[in-house]
Amino acid sequence: MPYSTRTIALLLVLASVAAAGLADAQGGASWLDLPKAQPPERYGNVLIDRASSRSGMKPVSFSHWIHRRKHTCRVCHFELEFNMKVNTTEIAEEDNRKGKYCGACHDGKEHDGKVLFGHESRTDCDKCHTGDVRAGIAKFKELNALPHASSGNGVNWSKAIEKGIITPQHQLNIKPADMHYGKAVRLEAEWYNIPPAVFPHERHTKWLDCNNCHPDIFNIKKKTTKHFLMTRILSGEFCGVCHLTVAFPITECRKCHPAMKEK
Repeated sequence: MPYSTRTIALLLVLASVAAAGLADAQGGASWLDLPKAQPPERYGNVLIDRASSRSGMKPVSFSHWIHRRKHTCRVCHFELEFNMKVNTTEIAEEDNRKGKYCGACHDGKEHDGKVLFGHESRTDCDKCHTGDVRAGIAKFKELNALPHASSGNGVNWSKAIEKGIITPQHQLNIKPADMHYGKAVRLEAEWYNIPPAVFPHERHTKWLDCNNCHPDIFNIKKKTTKHFLMTRILSGEFCGVCHLTVAFPITECRKCHPAMKEK
């Protein structure tokens, strides 16, 4: 009989405690720390500080929940070539002024009937270079009209896009490949008595490009991705690339393991 989500959470906590004890004994950090829940308005916000502080500027505050209503993940993480991990993209102000990265949209010109601020004045600079990861929180109430979720931002983003409540732009200049793969893949769990995970490609490709996951994060051929383990996911690899920071939190066990019981 499959374990319940409550049992799994307890097992993870016990494993985390045991791992922490071992790590402390060895002078290291725990490798199985469960992610702490963030306030809804904070979830998905990041500070970009690859070079800002060194240049005498405050770090850039970027809110995923502000931007994903207008653009899918594919636009930034495929077309505009932002790496999935924060502060690993070689972005510079000069690039923005040339129309790359943020400058593809924030150029002081009109986009979809709205003029987006550019990089010409200090006032414009200060709109992003806030140094405050909670910047823009006043806009969070705009999400109240979207389908509710019990975690993350409190928004069911998949339902919002499937019902047409939001229609984020999926491309700027590069058209997605003319291919469709809507198969849901069943992934057997490595842990004893844990029901399989089910990965729905179609739900993900509404937001992403195949290249976002394949081949850098996952091999294209099923069952050939090495070290695809829950411990690695919790450390920010594989599914954890998104589901620890932006997409629904990894603690929502039944969203991936639907056969898992609640109690």
